[in-house]
Amino acid sequence: MPGRSLMIQGTGSHVGKSVLVSAICRIFAQDGLRVAPFKAQNMANNAFVCRDGGEIGRAQAVQALACGVEPTVEMNPVLLKPCTDTGSQVIVLGRVAKTMNAREYQAFKPSLIPTIKECLDRLLAQYDVVVIEGAGSPAEINLRESDIVNMRTAALADAPVVLVGNIDLGGVFAQLIGTLHLLRDDERARVRAFIINKFRGDRDILKPGLEYLERETGRPVLGVLPYFKDIRIAEEDTVPAEKVGARAPDGKILIDVIKHPRIANFTDFDALEAEPDVSLRYLERPDGRVPDALIFPGTKSTIADLRSLRAAGFVDHAIRCAERGTTIVGVCGGFQMLGARIFDPHHVESESDVEEGLGLLPTITVFCEKKETSQVRALHVESGAEITGYEIHMGCTQGNPSPQPLFRILERFGMAADGYDGTSAREGRVWGTYLHGLFDSADFRRHFVNKLRRNRGLEPRETAARQDSLAELDKLAALVRKHLDIAYLYRILRREA
Repeated sequence: MPGRSLMIQGTGSHVGKSVLVSAICRIFAQDGLRVAPFKAQNMANNAFVCRDGGEIGRAQAVQALACGVEPTVEMNPVLLKPCTDTGSQVIVLGRVAKTMNAREYQAFKPSLIPTIKECLDRLLAQYDVVVIEGAGSPAEINLRESDIVNMRTAALADAPVVLVGNIDLGGVFAQLIGTLHLLRDDERARVRAFIINKFRGDRDILKPGLEYLERETGRPVLGVLPYFKDIRIAEEDTVPAEKVGARAPDGKILIDVIKHPRIANFTDFDALEAEPDVSLRYLERPDGRVPDALIFPGTKSTIADLRSLRAAGFVDHAIRCAERGTTIVGVCGGFQMLGARIFDPHHVESESDVEEGLGLLPTITVFCEKKETSQVRALHVESGAEITGYEIHMGCTQGNPSPQPLFRILERFGMAADGYDGTSAREGRVWGTYLHGLFDSADFRRHFVNKLRRNRGLEPRETAARQDSLAELDKLAALVRKHLDIAYLYRILRREA
């Protein structure tokens, strides 16, 4: 017997759909159900590499973790990775299809519906419940006919819909009622209930609005979820505004991560940020502060973002920081930027054949048409710390071999491998790697921070901060259980409401 489906849609982006789906997945799994997440189309440069090398959105990987299952490409069959303001790399079933502008993609979308349906059917055949996440708003009337991710997906799965609004933005009642009003009759009939998210304040003051909303629409409010800051769940696609810009150092180790215009996989630094002796911020423009470490993260458009860094003054800032003893780190696209030159003979990223890099590493990068994606197990040679991470890149970086390679590759795709990754210079104060997720390794993370402490003249610390993603998801589930009518949610799932 096929599983049941439930869909969470929102009145817009950033209302908390991804986090709410993670919570509901965790609750259903805790209750003994076999559950899987699904998002027909995600747009994010925060990606995850599945065991078979296929790419999906980071949010669906977190949701799969909440379910206690292995992430697969069926959970996010279409991933759009923006590389310009009007174009994206289109990934279908984990592999690059093509880079398209908005008009090309609109014409391409109908051909994706059979793939989306097949993935949905496969999950529904395997699991008791599939919790589906929408994207943006279902009330984008200019996109209704080409929709493949909101009400079209709800129809493919025959899923009831719960609509979520973000009260922290203001105007939540207009968001919910207006969205419902703009839906077609058949779409409106799918919406069974509302959830109000990110509430700060006294719920009693909200009561008249809740009563009006229920009376006006004939649908219940399942709950009002509080705004929280004490639960660490990976962001889907955007660096939160509160992490950007000045932060009080409080005597901690100062780490600045450059916020590229098309920053990718910034969740690489979540575990580093959680260390109690670290003050980490994202920086859009240099402000004169010389940090203990300056990190160039991944990017979906290395050459375009490198040019943006130059315009913002980051090249001179990086050189000044390096001269004053700052540790400079490049991850993936950031690794490519730190080298002497980037060659693009196939015009993978730009119309230029070559772009000058920062010159802080003795390397060159050549962009290739084939994308490398794999899960990796590696050894940090200096510390002996084991790394479990992943690679996502379209370039090959080569240079003068380091006196000691940074990482030895032990495994790719779950099979034994033997190779090396990474380059360093300036006695190890400047280094780069293609390995995403390296700071998730507690031993490596503490080794890295302790080197910064020694450079500052501070005593090293023995242990890294404990990171337990499942514990954080359990905290999230407990919070949602407290504020949401879970019994009514089950009634919706069983088509009793």
